Amino acid sequence: MSEDQNPSGDGKGQTRKQHIQSAESASRNPYQNPDGGITTTGHLWDDDLADFTNQPPRWWMLALTASAIWIVVYWLYYPSVPIPTSNTFFKGMGGWTAIKEEEADKSEVDTVRGKYEAKIKDLAPAAILADSDLTEYVKRSGKVLFGDNCAPCHGTNGVGTRDKEGLFAPVLDDDDWLYGGKIDDIYTTISGGRQGMMIAHKDTLSAQQIDDVAKYVKAMSNEGKGTADADPVVAAGKKVFMESDCTGCHGADAKGMQAMGSANLTDKVWRFDGSLKGIERTITYGVNSGDPKARIAVMPSFTAAGKLSDADIKKLAVYVYKFGGGQPDEPAAAPAAAPAVSAK
Repeated sequence: MSEDQNPSGDGKGQTRKQHIQSAESASRNPYQNPDGGITTTGHLWDDDLADFTNQPPRWWMLALTASAIWIVVYWLYYPSVPIPTSNTFFKGMGGWTAIKEEEADKSEVDTVRGKYEAKIKDLAPAAILADSDLTEYVKRSGKVLFGDNCAPCHGTNGVGTRDKEGLFAPVLDDDDWLYGGKIDDIYTTISGGRQGMMIAHKDTLSAQQIDDVAKYVKAMSNEGKGTADADPVVAAGKKVFMESDCTGCHGADAKGMQAMGSANLTDKVWRFDGSLKGIERTITYGVNSGDPKARIAVMPSFTAAGKLSDADIKKLAVYVYKFGGGQPDEPAAAPAAAPAVSAK
């Protein structure tokens, strides 16, 4: 308020300070209107600022009362206060629990998903992949399945995970597949698991032979097999490769055999450490060979584990295939032409 405003309504024309002095000299409350005006709290600041004791508006009081009633109703309806003496809690008059609400929400989701799940249950993975609606459903619903069961090893979106010895689990979004990338191959891998095998060569090859063949394998990866075959520097390693048991698993062309899960040695993709020392270790101690220093590479069987249903495994197969690295099935061969009928 300004100095010229008079809170009491009397003595019009007086300043506030003059009004207060006049009221006090007459033993009157300077903050009380003689004509029934508003009373103040009696607190005074800066000589002339006072708080009125107005009652709150009716709407505000009604809202406050309604809020208090709502709190009591809410407190009685829902679980609220623990009861220490009986190691339990007041369960509420409404019988609500978070578990019941979660089950109700899940029931709604299951109703929406039901028509898709019923189809998936009776279809082969390839048939699911051929159905655009089912494939789109699996791409969306399979994300949770993959995150819970596959991502801990293969990484988010199948990017693979690495440790100091190379890939801890293979990349799933490229087109390099040890056991094949067709939809049925992927389904078989998830369902039955995989466990590759490479024998330890420490007792069958000398240290020099292991060094030579490691250099040859490294050269094939870096330069291509044709260039490595013509390189006299790695000729000794080529001789070891061709004359030992290497070709029995990796093939004479060194491109590996998917039926055995043996690696392609002519590309730049490495399951384990691709350095020269890393290759030497793999050759020396093998993979899953039982040697304490062997590389370990095991894909568990989700069917044997009993954690996933067959429908879930189908969905995972389609989901992994749709990362982009899945290999298409070879087109069916054209039927042979019927033999010509002689007119004679």
